[in-house]
Amino acid sequence: MKLLKMSSSESYPEDIYTDRLILRRPKLSDFEQWSDLRQMSADFLQPYEPRWANDELSRSSFKARLRRQEADINSGRGLPWFVLANNSKPKLLGGLTLSNIRRGVAQAATLGYWMGEPFAGLGYMSEAVTAVSASAFEVHRLHRIEASTVLNNTRSQGLLKKCGFEREGVAKSYLKINGQWEDHILFARINGVE
Repeated sequence: MKLLKMSSSESYPEDIYTDRLILRRPKLSDFEQWSDLRQMSADFLQPYEPRWANDELSRSSFKARLRRQEADINSGRGLPWFVLANNSKPKLLGGLTLSNIRRGVAQAATLGYWMGEPFAGLGYMSEAVTAVSASAFEVHRLHRIEASTVLNNTRSQGLLKKCGFEREGVAKSYLKINGQWEDHILFARINGVE
């Protein structure tokens, strides 16, 4: 997949445009769409995410999330994007983040992503992951992108393979997902051109 263009604005992370998507930094005005989409997709998302707090979808929780993301951006530890349909009225579809960015000898990051249930299986996330991977390698000069899935998340495993990630192994009790320590399959994509 070819990136159509990246904005030259001073925003960081940069906006990314593909054939069908706009990937841009989350902002406070996204709260209603984000809250509605996450609420309607709760049963679809929760088996694969950390347990949601009682106020998970509140405006104050969303503001706190944005503050954490800004701190990660400013420190160089994270790059968050919301995934929106690239049309006359952009609609929030999901989100993805490069987190735990390590510079120096590692030049690596961890990829996390979510898609609202109505938009799953339509190729949007594979388009977004491919675009963010290109940005990670070409713009942010990373060498390695890591990702993981719980053992039974075959859809996410298929998406990662489709986007050029290779399975590397299994990590026991790797992350606490929906209240339980879960084993995860580890994947990585390496920048082949440096």
